[in-house]
Amino acid sequence: KRINIAIAVALPNNGLVNVVSPDADQKPLSEMAQYHKDMFASVRDGKIKPEHIQGGTFLVSNLGPYDVESFGSIIDPPQSGALAVSSSRKAPVVKEDGTLGVGTRMKVTLSIDHRVSDGAEGAAWLQTFRGFLENPMRLLV
Repeated sequence: KRINIAIAVALPNNGLVNVVSPDADQKPLSEMAQYHKDMFASVRDGKIKPEHIQGGTFLVSNLGPYDVESFGSIIDPPQSGALAVSSSRKAPVVKEDGTLGVGTRMKVTLSIDHRVSDGAEGAAWLQTFRGFLENPMRLLV
């Protein structure tokens, strides 16, 4: 069982490639961040190798920098799922004490291959993901 996270990256002229981080679950976050920084530079320089864009098991597509409010990502076989990450926006929120305030909201959409998982598991995964976004220090422990 391997978890190979693919991140969609726009090519300089047109198109898209999915840069794959093999065995992502076995690496510290700092190592994955540096790996993807290096791979994104390879994409920009036109020097990405085929082995760096093959074998993804789960895709993350981030259109936040393009000010996209919401979108869905297509599952690219053999991947089992895809997470579409939109831009964050200020929005009215109800605080813990019941008062109204301003918070940051971001829409994400999870697409899953139902031969691999089902909607209930996907919903549970999204709840866990939300917990990490709301308390990022949990990623470090």
